[in-house]
Amino acid sequence: MAKLPTIEGCLTALVTPFRDGRIDFDGLAKLVDWQIENGVDGIVSVGTTGESAVLDVEEHVAVIAATVRAAKGRVPVIAGAGGNATSEALALTKASEDAGADALLHVTPYYNRPNQEGLFRHFEAIAKATKLPVILYNVPTRTACDLLTDTVARLADHDNIIGIKDATGNLVRGGELIAKVGDRMAILSGDDGTAFPLYALGARGVISVVSNIAPREMSAMWDHVKAGEWDKAKAIHYKLRILNQQLFAEPSPAPTKAALSLLGRCSTEVRLPLVPATAKLLEELRFEMKTQGLL
Repeated sequence: MAKLPTIEGCLTALVTPFRDGRIDFDGLAKLVDWQIENGVDGIVSVGTTGESAVLDVEEHVAVIAATVRAAKGRVPVIAGAGGNATSEALALTKASEDAGADALLHVTPYYNRPNQEGLFRHFEAIAKATKLPVILYNVPTRTACDLLTDTVARLADHDNIIGIKDATGNLVRGGELIAKVGDRMAILSGDDGTAFPLYALGARGVISVVSNIAPREMSAMWDHVKAGEWDKAKAIHYKLRILNQQLFAEPSPAPTKAALSLLGRCSTEVRLPLVPATAKLLEELRFEMKTQGLL
């Protein structure tokens, strides 16, 4: 029997706000409230955009727990629990469960460059160790390894592997995933620019960076798709095109935090080796956000 995905729609890959070098938990709670009030379907906590790579384990788990508390069950919280050692990923899986996460996002093990059998066994071990829904995360430009479609098809046999975040940016690959496993798991766009095209192919949602800034608009795009209002969804896709490009014009999430600072919702602080967005990009963001009525 085909599995029905339980998580879909616009899922915000939420930033982790800092103030004076520390996590701004008050600001985090306010961001979660604002996202939910503007219609998002879920929150991804401590993913790439949440600067998982620069948080220690204690901070990582504390942010997940704080996000769960702030969400108050209104939308699912998907915890970034990936690691480049399977033992680390299993430990973060258990900690995310204990923190109250509703689902897990597991990236391919970065730097090690495992082969497909190694990737399969890594994710199989995670699926067997938890009862929570697991979303795979394939982003080869960051991890230096690529989770191929045939391996995803093998993993789809596990009942609690319910989806994959496809951040290849390749619509042909996305379409191949949907064709081969779309009846058994939710294919989620991992790049805002591919969200609408992948919706047209059958994707069930997006893990979005742009929704940090435009949660209502990105949520509405999905809502229009579900309602069959494709022209309205397409209009939002083109409206947000330039903003999407700007948010990746410099290393993410510095541009996203710069845009949030213009909204008064987050400081521009990121942790080294990232640095804040340049003054030039900040002004370009200000102009585009005013043009789109976001400021």
